[in-house]
Amino acid sequence: MTMQQLPRNRTRSQQLIGLAGWMALCFATAGAGAVASANAKTFYSGLVQPAWAPPGWLFGPVWTVLFTMMAIAAWLVWRAPAEPTARRRALGLFVAQLAANALWSWLFFAWQQGGWAFAEVLVFWVLIALTCAAFWRIRPLAGALLLPYLAWVAFASYLNWVLWQANPAILG
Repeated sequence: MTMQQLPRNRTRSQQLIGLAGWMALCFATAGAGAVASANAKTFYSGLVQPAWAPPGWLFGPVWTVLFTMMAIAAWLVWRAPAEPTARRRALGLFVAQLAANALWSWLFFAWQQGGWAFAEVLVFWVLIALTCAAFWRIRPLAGALLLPYLAWVAFASYLNWVLWQANPAILG
C-alpha cells in the first residue's frame, strides 16, 4: 500500500496503532464476556440442549475469529477516506454493538436470565445489522467482514431461545 492510498492525515505507523487499538477494544469486549462466562463450561453442559447445539469447546475459537474480523472491519472504516459524519456514525454503532455483545454474556451466563438475554440478543442482532449496513456503505469489505458475525448471532439467538424454553428452572 502506498502512502497515497492512506488517508492524508494518518501515517503508516498511525494506521498500525489504529489497528492495534481496534483489536484491543474488540478483545477487551471479549474479555468482559469471558469474565461473565467464567462458569460457562459447567453451566452450558448442565443445560438441556437440542441435538444440534454446538459443543462448548467450539465457542472460543469461533468468537476469536469473529472478534478478529470485527476489529479489522472497524479499522477499515476508521481509516477509510469517507465523510467524517458517516464514519463516526458507523463506528458509534460498532461500539454500541460491542457493548451489547458484552452485556449478553452477563445476562445469560452470570445472571442466568434467559428471557432478558433473548430480548437483548435481538437488539444486539439489530445493532450488528445496522453496523454492517453502515460499514458496507463506507467500505464494502468491512461490511462483508461482519456478515459471519451477523449469521453467528442469529444462530445464537435461536439457541438462546431454545435453551431458555428447555431450561425454565435454570434460565427463568
